[in-house]
Amino acid sequence: MRVCFVMAGLPHYFTLILNKMVSEYGIDLILIKPSQKSKAVGSGVKEGTSNTKFRLVELPEYTTWYGKPFFKDLIPTLQEIKPDIIVMSAWPYFLQLVLNPFFYGKLRSVGAKLICRDIPFNISYWGKSREYYFSGQNLTEDLGNDDKNWKGYLNFLFITCLRKIYLPLADAHINYFDEARNITGSYGVPQEKIFIAANSPDTDELLATYEAVLKEPEILPHHPHRLIHVGRLVKWKRVDMLIQTVQNLASSLTDIELVVIGFGPEEDALKKLATDLGVADRVRFIGGVYEAKTLGAYLHASSVYVLGGMGGLSINDAMCFAKPVICSVADGTEKRLVRENYNGFYFKNGDQKSLDTAVLNLLTDAEKVKQFGANSLNIIKKEVNIHSVLREYDVAFQYVMKQP
Repeated sequence: MRVCFVMAGLPHYFTLILNKMVSEYGIDLILIKPSQKSKAVGSGVKEGTSNTKFRLVELPEYTTWYGKPFFKDLIPTLQEIKPDIIVMSAWPYFLQLVLNPFFYGKLRSVGAKLICRDIPFNISYWGKSREYYFSGQNLTEDLGNDDKNWKGYLNFLFITCLRKIYLPLADAHINYFDEARNITGSYGVPQEKIFIAANSPDTDELLATYEAVLKEPEILPHHPHRLIHVGRLVKWKRVDMLIQTVQNLASSLTDIELVVIGFGPEEDALKKLATDLGVADRVRFIGGVYEAKTLGAYLHASSVYVLGGMGGLSINDAMCFAKPVICSVADGTEKRLVRENYNGFYFKNGDQKSLDTAVLNLLTDAEKVKQFGANSLNIIKKEVNIHSVLREYDVAFQYVMKQP
């Protein structure tokens, strides 16, 4: 089976997933990505193109007439590759299926089955676009939301209508979280074509690293009230809320501390905020850490993983190192991982007091921190891991290959 992924970039964690598709499932795998940093990739995203077990094809990116990036010479490249399955990221690439009148026919002429890979996030249910748009849920990395005017709504409605056209064109859909069945299904996609593959890093590597870290000296002195955050420093991660929590709880937890791992455009502003709030000595900015053992050492030396805004694989990472998690409901991927009062707590999105309360309740209960951490590790080992993700991809692949 030859499978070709078409993506805006190659996040370092996804390299490991694709490598295991090759080594464990024997898939002949090719990845097509832009030859330069894509406009569709978020700020500060770490890409990893080394040590790949699959073929990597890089194509120039250009801006289409409708203002979104796409690949030059994609169709000739696919014709040369001759894949059985094409897995293409929905946004922004599926726009080409409806806004270029000739592209869809050319894509089908390649003879491959088409799978749409999506979260989906910032997408309303069909027929609910007005309510969703004016609710302010469709945010961007800088927390922009088009000022919620009628011009912005008409643009959102137009894109929603395009989804109604292009989503049913795929032979199958691979989404990240369970509610996607209903969201994608509302656009006319039959349930049997929707597969849920919760996102995951290489949990085999991380679990092995955890065992190794346990035998090493701690990278930081033991600290029962140390919070940790891992992620790109962009506005919608809401690291500012975490720094505010440190100040708010300093009188109750006199030794509270926050470790921030990551880099991004908000780094200077966050450091200034810590200084302005008088907690610069309580907030450690480590920078970007991508080596598993070093990241694991910082996680192991901390008590609770906390996420102020939009999520990512950092929750999975933390759970691999037996950390309880405090987060809000964000893009939906966290719902499979974090169970209220079992391995963590949820706080109300954007509500500082709710976040402070969750942090205080957990950090003042050492036994709960320990038990929640063990529960997190158990969820990774038994439910959400790289093998469960790969199995779901394989089920989707087998499904489309059986279709006429």
